[in-house]
Amino acid sequence: MPNQYRGDVVSVRRAGSYFVLTLTAGAMAETARPGHFVALAIGGEESGLLLRRAFSIHGVQQRGVFGGTVDVVVSPHGAGTRWLAQRHRGDTVDIVGPLGRPFSLPRDPVSCALVGGGYGSAPLFMLAEQLRARGCRVDMVLGAANEDKLFGVLEAKRMASTVTITTDDGSAGVRGRVTDGLAKVMASHGTEVVYACGPMGMLAAVAQMATETGVYSQCAVEESMACGIGVCMTCVLPVIGDDGVTRMVRSCVDGPVFRGDTVRWADVGTVPPDTLGAPGVLGAPGGNR
Repeated sequence: MPNQYRGDVVSVRRAGSYFVLTLTAGAMAETARPGHFVALAIGGEESGLLLRRAFSIHGVQQRGVFGGTVDVVVSPHGAGTRWLAQRHRGDTVDIVGPLGRPFSLPRDPVSCALVGGGYGSAPLFMLAEQLRARGCRVDMVLGAANEDKLFGVLEAKRMASTVTITTDDGSAGVRGRVTDGLAKVMASHGTEVVYACGPMGMLAAVAQMATETGVYSQCAVEESMACGIGVCMTCVLPVIGDDGVTRMVRSCVDGPVFRGDTVRWADVGTVPPDTLGAPGVLGAPGGNR
């Protein structure tokens, strides 16, 4: 159940191109799970920036000097995210969370590959901790355009059995895409489940690779979310249901985590003509009857 909090900034630290904000979050820290996200108000009470910004939960601390806290990773590229990156200890940020559907954890110990692109890797570290607690093997593949855009490399090395780094320009790790590194990990370690978070193009490639090799995958999508609670319908994407029917679902409440083989990646940003309720579909408004 999401709640609204007036969170105080505990700390702001630089991490490459990004900033990690630690915010007091009360009981939300006890209910947050890997894959959940929060929606933060930005710009202050007198700002004209009305829409919240959604951020994956990077980590939580349920108890401590400041009570429950939550960490989020911010990439300052617009007015709202720059405002967040400029916060100082003691500043207040309005938080709603935890939101969305988190990653599903396996009942039994399995070999897992966690794939992150840029700061999209943020939610994978809390996931890695919980997978290891269940006896799962964890291998991580982290990729970005360049070394400065990577996130969490040192943290990954502390918790994963292996860490593979890829960059588009070769400035760190291996030159190439995360799928290049993932292919080697899956072949070497008998990966049974792939978890991924990052840009949509990366998720599409990872999901395709997993599907083609018969491996189950879960992807946390990065869709623009204006409200985070399922009202505005800005984050819809086509997903195939258990009945084989494609529906336009909301990333913020039906996701952000989806089975990789159910998202119609090539059709994201459109309404496929065979989608339930689309114009021209049998039984839809304006369709054949």
